[in-house]
Amino acid sequence: MGPRRCGFVAILGAPNAGKSTLTNRLVGSKVTIVSPKVQTTRSRITGIAMAGTCQIVLVDTPGIFTPRRRLDRAMVKAAWSGARDADLVVLLVDAQRGLDEDTAAIVAGLKQAGRAAVLALNKIDAVPAVRLLPLTEALRQAGDFTDIFMISAQTGDGVVDLRDHLASRLPEGPWLYDADQVSILPERFLAAETTREKLFLNLHQELPYQLSVETEEWTERDDGSVRIDQIIYVQRENHRPIVLGKGGQQIKAIGAASRLELERLLERRVHLFLHVKVRADWAEEPARLGAIGLSEDL
Repeated sequence: MGPRRCGFVAILGAPNAGKSTLTNRLVGSKVTIVSPKVQTTRSRITGIAMAGTCQIVLVDTPGIFTPRRRLDRAMVKAAWSGARDADLVVLLVDAQRGLDEDTAAIVAGLKQAGRAAVLALNKIDAVPAVRLLPLTEALRQAGDFTDIFMISAQTGDGVVDLRDHLASRLPEGPWLYDADQVSILPERFLAAETTREKLFLNLHQELPYQLSVETEEWTERDDGSVRIDQIIYVQRENHRPIVLGKGGQQIKAIGAASRLELERLLERRVHLFLHVKVRADWAEEPARLGAIGLSEDL
């Protein structure tokens, strides 16, 4: 048994690089939402992974991209803040996309900040091996990396090696959390994120990016169950019927899927009630951004 170690590891990367999938894989439990759509993660989600006597506090950051609105700026700020505050930084690169514009900007930003990182090439199971070596060399020349790993967050290939390496580089010290704790997210926030994931998976085109979910009421019941009331904010009146669906079927399906997942996560019965409201400027309102875990100071 080695000494106890504990520290923060920020996972940076372009949108849809697989940061949330990697976070969940390292933790061994679902602590952050996942969808095939880019920019699903909006705030800094923290999960806790154990590796022997080491506790790794993982910060799954939003994908870094060129911001256009207040919400975008808050997401990018959250990502860079996560990197600045962490003991270690992992740059996760989608091997299929390679050194694209978004990734190049992150590499340059880290280099400018004088921050060395661990490079993890993700999705290697979907890329011919002959393409990996030149990509690795291009990234090595562009940035400052202490170590390089080739992984598949989806299948788990190489993830244990990455986890053990991160654990070995953390500072010695006591754990910050209980050994069986997997996240420090408030349950109200976790519930809202779970519903937002189902909206991402069931709605199409740009609509998921134009809505927000907030847990308005959390009522404990005498029988041990919980009633959760959530508001889905949309930006336009014509978005509301899309979320509701014909005869309310869409919102019922989303609510049922979210409720089932929440019952699994919370390990008790959940009564979930969803309400759709139009709020045209929610993505520009500091208070709304604060409610979803982003900085109001912009």
